[in-house]
Amino acid sequence: MDFLTNSNVLFYIIAYLVGSIPFGLILAKLFANVNVKESGSGSIGATNVLRVVKQTNPKLAKKLGIATVLLDALKGTVVLIVAIMFNAPTETLWAIAVLSVLGHCYSVYLSLEGGKGVATGLGVFIVLIPIPTLIGAIVWGFCAKVLKVSSLSSLLGLTAVILSAILFNNGLEVGSNAPMYIIAFIIYYKHIPNIIRLIKGEEKKVI
Repeated sequence: MDFLTNSNVLFYIIAYLVGSIPFGLILAKLFANVNVKESGSGSIGATNVLRVVKQTNPKLAKKLGIATVLLDALKGTVVLIVAIMFNAPTETLWAIAVLSVLGHCYSVYLSLEGGKGVATGLGVFIVLIPIPTLIGAIVWGFCAKVLKVSSLSSLLGLTAVILSAILFNNGLEVGSNAPMYIIAFIIYYKHIPNIIRLIKGEEKKVI
Protein backbone atom coordinates (compact mmCIF):
# COMPACT_ATOMS: atom_id res chain seq x y z
CA MET A 1 0.00 0.00 0.00
CA ASP A 2 2.94 2.34 0.66
CA PHE A 3 3.87 1.90 -2.99
CA LEU A 4 0.49 3.23 -4.14
CA THR A 5 0.53 6.17 -1.73
CA ASN A 6 4.02 7.29 -2.73
CA SER A 7 3.60 10.70 -4.39
CA ASN A 8 6.19 9.98 -7.07
CA VAL A 9 4.52 6.73 -8.06
CA LEU A 10 1.11 8.41 -8.19
CA PHE A 11 2.52 11.09 -10.48
CA TYR A 12 4.03 8.41 -12.73
CA ILE A 13 0.71 6.59 -13.02
CA ILE A 14 -1.22 9.81 -13.63
CA ALA A 15 1.33 10.96 -16.23
CA TYR A 16 0.95 7.76 -18.22
CA LEU A 17 -2.84 7.63 -17.95
CA VAL A 18 -3.29 11.29 -18.88
CA GLY A 19 -0.71 10.98 -21.64
CA SER A 20 -2.70 8.05 -23.02
CA ILE A 21 -5.84 10.12 -23.63
CA PRO A 22 -6.33 10.12 -27.45
CA PHE A 23 -7.63 13.64 -27.90
CA GLY A 24 -7.31 13.58 -31.69
CA LEU A 25 -9.45 10.46 -31.91
CA ILE A 26 -12.02 11.86 -29.48
CA LEU A 27 -12.31 15.28 -31.14
CA ALA A 28 -12.60 13.89 -34.68
CA LYS A 29 -15.22 11.37 -33.62
CA LEU A 30 -17.18 13.86 -31.50
CA PHE A 31 -17.25 16.84 -33.87
CA ALA A 32 -16.71 15.33 -37.34
CA ASN A 33 -18.03 11.79 -36.80
CA VAL A 34 -14.91 10.21 -38.31
CA ASN A 35 -12.51 7.63 -36.90
CA VAL A 36 -8.97 8.83 -37.60
CA LYS A 37 -7.57 5.42 -36.71
CA GLU A 38 -9.42 4.00 -39.70
CA SER A 39 -8.57 6.81 -42.11
CA GLY A 40 -5.48 8.51 -43.52
CA SER A 41 -2.30 7.35 -41.79
CA GLY A 42 -4.26 5.89 -38.88
CA SER A 43 -2.48 8.20 -36.43
CA ILE A 44 -4.35 10.01 -33.64
CA GLY A 45 -2.17 13.10 -34.04
CA ALA A 46 -3.07 16.57 -35.32
CA THR A 47 -1.73 16.04 -38.85
CA ASN A 48 -3.95 13.04 -39.50
CA VAL A 49 -6.93 14.76 -37.84
CA LEU A 50 -6.38 17.71 -40.18
CA ARG A 51 -5.95 15.51 -43.25
CA VAL A 52 -8.96 13.26 -42.58
CA VAL A 53 -11.47 15.90 -41.45
CA LYS A 54 -10.38 18.22 -44.28
CA GLN A 55 -11.92 15.80 -46.77
CA THR A 56 -15.41 16.71 -45.59
CA ASN A 57 -15.06 19.95 -43.64
CA PRO A 58 -11.92 22.07 -44.28
CA LYS A 59 -12.83 24.83 -41.79
CA LEU A 60 -13.55 22.37 -39.00
CA ALA A 61 -10.36 20.46 -39.85
CA LYS A 62 -8.13 23.41 -38.98
CA LYS A 63 -9.93 23.98 -35.68
CA LEU A 64 -9.72 20.33 -34.68
CA GLY A 65 -6.08 20.14 -35.76
CA ILE A 66 -5.16 23.11 -33.57
CA ALA A 67 -7.24 21.78 -30.67
CA THR A 68 -5.52 18.39 -30.96
CA VAL A 69 -2.04 19.96 -30.84
CA LEU A 70 -2.91 22.07 -27.80
CA LEU A 71 -4.58 19.28 -25.85
CA ASP A 72 -1.83 16.76 -26.66
CA ALA A 73 0.78 19.28 -25.50
CA LEU A 74 -1.17 20.08 -22.33
CA LYS A 75 -1.29 16.39 -21.41
CA GLY A 76 2.36 16.62 -20.43
CA THR A 77 2.45 20.24 -19.34
CA VAL A 78 -0.38 20.11 -16.80
CA VAL A 79 0.89 17.05 -14.93
CA LEU A 80 4.37 18.58 -14.75
CA ILE A 81 3.04 21.89 -13.43
CA VAL A 82 1.07 20.11 -10.73
CA ALA A 83 4.16 18.08 -9.79
CA ILE A 84 6.20 21.29 -9.59
CA MET A 85 3.56 22.78 -7.28
CA PHE A 86 4.11 19.75 -5.02
CA ASN A 87 7.87 20.39 -5.08
CA ALA A 88 8.67 17.20 -6.94
CA PRO A 89 12.42 16.77 -7.57
CA THR A 90 13.82 17.29 -11.06
CA GLU A 91 14.40 13.55 -11.51
CA THR A 92 10.71 12.93 -10.88
CA LEU A 93 9.73 15.67 -13.35
CA TRP A 94 11.77 14.08 -16.11
CA ALA A 95 10.29 10.65 -15.35
CA ILE A 96 6.83 12.24 -15.64
CA ALA A 97 7.86 13.74 -18.98
CA VAL A 98 9.02 10.39 -20.34
CA LEU A 99 5.85 8.62 -19.17
CA SER A 100 3.60 11.31 -20.66
CA VAL A 101 5.18 10.81 -24.09
CA LEU A 102 5.08 7.04 -23.69
CA GLY A 103 1.39 7.26 -22.83
CA HIS A 104 0.64 9.24 -25.98
CA CYS A 105 2.65 6.93 -28.23
CA TYR A 106 1.54 3.70 -26.56
CA SER A 107 -1.89 4.47 -25.14
CA VAL A 108 -3.39 2.07 -22.61
CA TYR A 109 -6.80 3.03 -24.03
CA LEU A 110 -5.85 2.00 -27.58
CA SER A 111 -4.20 -1.37 -26.95
CA LEU A 112 -0.77 0.31 -26.73
CA GLU A 113 -1.15 2.12 -30.04
CA GLY A 114 -1.04 5.89 -30.34
CA GLY A 115 0.43 8.97 -31.97
CA LYS A 116 3.93 10.15 -32.83
CA GLY A 117 4.55 12.08 -29.60
CA VAL A 118 5.57 15.43 -31.11
CA ALA A 119 2.96 17.66 -29.42
CA THR A 120 3.25 15.89 -26.06
CA GLY A 121 7.03 16.09 -26.32
CA LEU A 122 6.70 19.82 -26.96
CA GLY A 123 4.44 20.10 -23.92
CA VAL A 124 6.94 18.53 -21.54
CA PHE A 125 10.02 20.16 -23.07
CA ILE A 126 8.57 23.68 -22.83
CA VAL A 127 8.33 23.23 -19.05
CA LEU A 128 11.70 21.55 -18.49
CA ILE A 129 13.96 23.08 -21.16
CA PRO A 130 12.08 26.19 -22.35
CA ILE A 131 14.82 28.00 -24.29
CA PRO A 132 15.88 25.00 -26.43
CA THR A 133 12.19 24.22 -26.98
CA LEU A 134 11.46 27.74 -28.22
CA ILE A 135 14.40 27.43 -30.63
CA GLY A 136 13.03 24.09 -31.82
CA ALA A 137 9.56 25.60 -32.26
CA ILE A 138 11.03 28.36 -34.45
CA VAL A 139 12.87 25.78 -36.56
CA TRP A 140 9.70 23.70 -36.84
CA GLY A 141 7.61 26.72 -37.86
CA PHE A 142 10.12 27.79 -40.52
CA CYS A 143 10.46 24.27 -41.94
CA ALA A 144 6.70 23.73 -41.91
CA LYS A 145 6.20 26.96 -43.84
CA VAL A 146 8.89 26.22 -46.41
CA LEU A 147 8.84 22.43 -46.74
CA LYS A 148 5.15 21.78 -45.95
CA VAL A 149 6.03 18.26 -44.79
CA SER A 150 4.76 17.72 -41.26
CA SER A 151 6.96 14.76 -40.30
CA LEU A 152 10.20 16.29 -41.61
CA SER A 153 9.45 19.64 -39.98
CA SER A 154 8.71 17.93 -36.66
CA LEU A 155 11.90 15.87 -36.75
CA LEU A 156 14.04 18.89 -37.64
CA GLY A 157 12.39 20.87 -34.84
CA LEU A 158 13.05 18.03 -32.37
CA THR A 159 16.67 17.81 -33.50
CA ALA A 160 17.03 21.56 -32.93
CA VAL A 161 15.66 21.15 -29.38
CA ILE A 162 18.18 18.40 -28.56
CA LEU A 163 21.17 20.23 -30.06
CA SER A 164 20.18 23.49 -28.37
CA ALA A 165 19.80 21.77 -24.98
CA ILE A 166 23.28 20.29 -25.33
CA LEU A 167 24.69 23.64 -26.44
CA PHE A 168 23.09 25.47 -23.51
CA ASN A 169 24.91 23.41 -20.88
CA ASN A 170 22.50 20.44 -21.07
CA GLY A 171 19.74 22.25 -19.19
CA LEU A 172 18.45 19.06 -17.59
CA GLU A 173 19.79 19.52 -14.06
CA VAL A 174 19.74 15.78 -13.41
CA GLY A 175 23.36 15.08 -14.29
CA SER A 176 22.44 13.24 -17.48
CA ASN A 177 20.87 13.86 -20.86
CA ALA A 178 19.32 10.39 -20.78
CA PRO A 179 15.66 11.44 -20.14
CA MET A 180 15.78 13.91 -23.02
CA TYR A 181 17.38 11.31 -25.30
CA ILE A 182 14.74 8.72 -24.34
CA ILE A 183 11.92 11.10 -25.30
CA ALA A 184 13.68 11.96 -28.56
CA PHE A 185 14.26 8.27 -29.32
CA ILE A 186 10.58 7.44 -28.78
CA ILE A 187 9.53 10.21 -31.17
CA TYR A 188 12.15 9.28 -33.79
CA TYR A 189 11.17 5.62 -33.50
CA LYS A 190 7.49 6.39 -34.03
CA HIS A 191 8.47 8.32 -37.17
CA ILE A 192 10.36 5.44 -38.81
CA PRO A 193 7.57 4.85 -41.41
CA ASN A 194 7.65 8.57 -42.22
CA ILE A 195 11.44 8.55 -42.51
CA ILE A 196 11.25 5.63 -44.94
CA ARG A 197 8.67 7.50 -47.04
CA LEU A 198 10.84 10.63 -46.94
CA ILE A 199 13.81 8.67 -48.27
CA LYS A 200 11.63 7.24 -51.03
CA GLY A 201 10.15 10.65 -51.80
CA GLU A 202 6.66 9.40 -50.97
CA GLU A 203 5.84 11.47 -47.88
CA LYS A 204 2.77 13.63 -48.42
CA LYS A 205 2.79 17.38 -47.96
CA VAL A 206 0.29 19.25 -45.82
CA ILE A 207 -1.31 21.78 -48.14
